[in-house]
Amino acid sequence: MIRYIYLIILAYFILGAIGFFFINRKKERAVARQSWIKYITYCLIIHIIFFSIVINPVVFQFIAGIIILAGFYELFKLHKDSGFTKKRPFLLSALIFSVLAYSFFIFSGMDNDKILFVFLVISIFDSFSQITGQIFGRNKIFPGISPAKTIEGFAGGLIIAVVSSLLFRGLIDESIGSTIKIASGIALFAFAGDFAASYYKRMYDVKDFSKIIPGHGGFLDRFDSLVAGGAWFAVSNLLF
Repeated sequence: MIRYIYLIILAYFILGAIGFFFINRKKERAVARQSWIKYITYCLIIHIIFFSIVINPVVFQFIAGIIILAGFYELFKLHKDSGFTKKRPFLLSALIFSVLAYSFFIFSGMDNDKILFVFLVISIFDSFSQITGQIFGRNKIFPGISPAKTIEGFAGGLIIAVVSSLLFRGLIDESIGSTIKIASGIALFAFAGDFAASYYKRMYDVKDFSKIIPGHGGFLDRFDSLVAGGAWFAVSNLLF
């Protein structure tokens, strides 16, 4: 099963690389180079997390802890850099992130197969919402908060993620209908997490949370969707 899933991941990486090639071929060399750095870094991150889940779940819990601590650090750093002028938004954001972080850490201790399912759905949604958005995107969702996000990109990512979830639904041992509902919920909360991070950055008038990850806007920028999607999955498992 794991080998089968990894072959799916490799196939998607190849499709993603082809998509990025067509997206970047008319861009300036410096812009295209930065885009490829982001893509390669993303591929490395996907592999690290994938194998941490498959080989040793304790390693994934350790990574989850790093993501949470880095997230708190980046939230505080933006508040500090602003001169501590936005106390209420910071406290509210810190409270919301605390709830998400706690739920996400619970998620990191769940069954390996369930963690892998959620991770795959979110990774596919993230990747293909960006690729389909750059190729077909015309109508922006929240232009004042996250100009790069489009209705076409969101729809493309959601459809591909949900359809793909059926290929590895054996990980959660659910019916086709239940798998579609679960995957849709994961993708929607992943999008909400991404949007919340964009809103927070816009509130502080910054582009990135930090420069820690090459080509990406920090830990929160890279893992916001995983934290939110994983947190939702953990809570939904407790409630339903």
